[in-house]
Amino acid sequence: MSALSGRLRGRGQPGGGIVSYPSDRLFEEVAYLARYLHWPYDQVMALDHRERQRWVAEIARTNQALNEAGQR
Repeated sequence: MSALSGRLRGRGQPGGGIVSYPSDRLFEEVAYLARYLHWPYDQVMALDHRERQRWVAEIARTNQALNEAGQR
């Protein structure tokens, strides 16, 4: 690859981003979504990282609100 195309792609900066995701965390997220949404493994794994985290956060928020309402 030419130096020019490399500079255009990365604008001369080193690459970055998520290289890998801890497998323990991934298993936790899959189990959590499968339990609460009753989605099969393949469906949960088809979600991209951000969407899967968004679903986890929304379920956690809902559970928190239900728990707080039950304590009143």
